[in-house]
Amino acid sequence: MTSVPVTKLNNGVEMPQLGFGVFQVPPAETKAAVKTALDAGYRSIDTATAYGNEAAVGEALAESGIPADELFITTKLWNSSQGYDETLRAFDSSMTDLGLERLDLYLIHWPLPARDKYLDTWKALEKLYADGRVRAIGVSNFQPAHLRRVLDEGSIVPAVNQIELSPYLVQAELRAFHAEHGIATEAWSPLAKGGDLLGEAAIVEIASRHGRTPAQVVLRWHLQLGNVVIPKSVTPSRVAENFDLFGFTLTDAEVATLSSLDRGLRTGPDPDTFDVA
Repeated sequence: MTSVPVTKLNNGVEMPQLGFGVFQVPPAETKAAVKTALDAGYRSIDTATAYGNEAAVGEALAESGIPADELFITTKLWNSSQGYDETLRAFDSSMTDLGLERLDLYLIHWPLPARDKYLDTWKALEKLYADGRVRAIGVSNFQPAHLRRVLDEGSIVPAVNQIELSPYLVQAELRAFHAEHGIATEAWSPLAKGGDLLGEAAIVEIASRHGRTPAQVVLRWHLQLGNVVIPKSVTPSRVAENFDLFGFTLTDAEVATLSSLDRGLRTGPDPDTFDVA
């Protein structure tokens, strides 16, 4: 089986650089999708309370027979459960659904700056970490201003910030902030929902040059930038294709070509204004 490179987090925990995401995978399809991913070689699975499919992920993990120490499981706290006590209760519920005794990575899903609860929420994550219930803690969709408050007022530096990131949204400033503070960058929507991005002439040309698909070229770009990446698909052939990224390497010029496509284009909400519970 192909060995996936790992990203060493700031507390020494090793996280696979390539994982499988289940965002927008219906609960009824999630178990089969996760099983397909595990069969293809993925060992990192990313879910969230908001996805409504934690229990289905848990069923797939239990039925896989793969030892827990060979897996890396991430879930995220939803917005309606922010706050210290609420976070601890939500974590317990997620663990029950996932069927796990210890989680690998727990993230605050959105900062919700207008509600100003993420510092109390972060303190709850710090307690979960101190109690050994989670191996690493982090955030998702946090901007530099949100991260600075966590760094200033918290006692643990987030291990990961999972953000929307693609060649259309390169996030250079935020990635530089991560690098400065030892925070791993994890990319969601790494293909910008396909469509226009995968039809870009420059990407199509690079893919043809390597005998690869445009999606594989974009995912390889992420890996070479150092991003952790979590592509999603429920199509078995696509799941396998997205895993097959280790038999080729982009040149520095090709990486730069993809980065030059940056438009600042989001497919999801703006973290500074998103306020949905």
